[in-house]
Formats: sequence, structure tokens, C-alpha cells
Amino acid sequence: MRGKRTFPASSPRIRSGVVTMWFRNRPNPSISRLADADRSTYISVMFDFAPAADADKTTLYDDLLSAADALTAGEADTVANMANISALIWQFLPDLNWAGFYRMVGGELVLGPFQGKTACIRIPLGKGVCGAAAASGDTQLVEDVHAFPGHIACDAASASEIVVPVIRDGKVVAVLDLDSPLPARFDEADRAGLETLIDRIGSRLT
Repeated sequence: MRGKRTFPASSPRIRSGVVTMWFRNRPNPSISRLADADRSTYISVMFDFAPAADADKTTLYDDLLSAADALTAGEADTVANMANISALIWQFLPDLNWAGFYRMVGGELVLGPFQGKTACIRIPLGKGVCGAAAASGDTQLVEDVHAFPGHIACDAASASEIVVPVIRDGKVVAVLDLDSPLPARFDEADRAGLETLIDRIGSRLT
């Protein structure tokens, strides 16, 4: 059977407002919240999140956070969550040419799920913007990547970048990396929005 669920008004602004689900032997499923659904009763879920066309940056990040929270709630697979968060960011935030994750593996950063062109697979700690974020544990907001010491040019089109560390038990376990072809694309509002996002869902990514 196929059932449809409409999000309440408090949910993020989404294009259709509908989640479509396939159920096994549940002709009339009743689900109060997607996160509370018995995951054994359905096979797959299709989401259609999209930002409002006229949203300001604060609203955009509020909606991104709500969508990310709903999408990852109750899902234990970290790769799936990284993949969906990368896709959400790519869909919600304009003027990006790369968005995704690097994971800390064996003392270096290793490429994780992403949106955009093919990327550098391994990055040593302290090298480039991602390596600096991983080594310091601090967000790196770079208006001009070409002026950043040791910048790693995975895509020559990138002009600015922001990297937010994902920290668990006091240690960096991954970084979220966003690149833009526009100089100074990212500002303090982006820093705040992305740090809030990682604070909220970081435990679902590691």
C-alpha cells in the first residue's frame, strides 16, 4: 500500500508538503510524527524539501535545520545521514560549487558523501582549509581561498570556503565543507547557521 503524510504547519517550508511512503500490509497507517514511525513497517520514504523562494538567510537556515532534523531523526546510518545533509545543503543554499563531508580516518581526513565535482580524497591534518579546521577544532571562514596559506585547490573554480568541524567527545571526527565560486560568499550568518546545524545533528553523523 502507498500512504501519504502531510507535514504540519510548524514543519519546514517544503515544495509539496508531502512525504510518500510504501507500507507492508498497512492499508490505513496512522503516524503522528515521521521520527516516531515504526521503521519496520515501511520500505522507503521520499522527501521533497525545498526552501521558500523569497526566504532571507535567517529563515533559510531555520528551514534547513528543521528539514535536516526531520530527515535524520531516528536514522542510525551515518553515511546515509551525511549524504542527505549534503543534498539538503546543496538544495537550500545558493551559490555553492561543493558541499559535503570529510571524515577523520587514521589521523587524516578522508572524503565522505558530497554534492559537486569530484574532490580530493585525502587531506592531511593542518593542510588547506579543511585540514586547518580539523587540526584546530574551529570553524574556518575564508573569504579568499587563494590567500589562505596551503590552500588545496580541488576545484579551481572555488573562491571562498567555510569548514565546520564535527566534534564528538572533544575530538574532531569529521568536517562539513562548503565551497563557492564567489569571493566572500560566506559570512557570520552562515557560520552561525552551519554551526547550529552541526550542533543539532552532529551525533547522527558519527
